[in-house]
Amino acid sequence: MTVTQDLSFLSLITNASVIVQLILALLLGVSLTSWTYIFRKMFTIKSARIQTEEFERTFWSGGNLHALYQNATSNRHKNGALERIFESGMAEFIKVKATYPNKDAADQGAMLDGARRAMRAAYQREMDRLDAHLAFLASVGSVSPYVGLFGTVWGIMNAFRGLSNVQQATLAAVAPGIAEALVATAIGLFAAIPAVVAYNRFTHDIDRLSIRFESFVEEFSNILHRQAR
Repeated sequence: MTVTQDLSFLSLITNASVIVQLILALLLGVSLTSWTYIFRKMFTIKSARIQTEEFERTFWSGGNLHALYQNATSNRHKNGALERIFESGMAEFIKVKATYPNKDAADQGAMLDGARRAMRAAYQREMDRLDAHLAFLASVGSVSPYVGLFGTVWGIMNAFRGLSNVQQATLAAVAPGIAEALVATAIGLFAAIPAVVAYNRFTHDIDRLSIRFESFVEEFSNILHRQAR
């Protein structure tokens, strides 16, 4: 075999020690899983942003609240996160309003508190759904380089241990072992870098959606306050 063949990427993996091969398999599996979550999260956040913008345009166009609520309840499978928050608050407001025929200050406070609690609970559910798998991406981004480094250290240890059986230590003798070890670091970085970039981007996008949801809860609470009066 020539030196080029010995140092090809596939040969480096197949000739690596069992421990290094297991680490490479783990990193490749983690990388594939993180890419799956990256694409799924990308589509989820994009869909949430589009649905939020559509509902905001509809809501602030001056439509009737009860008509919006009826539309939300009849198309629940198509509702976005913000519309589900609106539906939860409006449903609780209508339910509590029906139990308080009188419109004194206590009744108004109960109606508003109930609606606000329902919207906050719906908001937490939506944020939990959007945050799903972000912790995995963060873990991949922070741990993968160290896992790859462990494989590199193990491979270099084996390479230098192999020199004990060689009469004359040369670069040609130690180069294949070191190259095999460095592949683990390369795979670790390949798994970590996209996960870190995606985590930072998704966190930023989710934070922006969170601000829009919280602003809507406050503004809609003011509208319900006027409705209660």
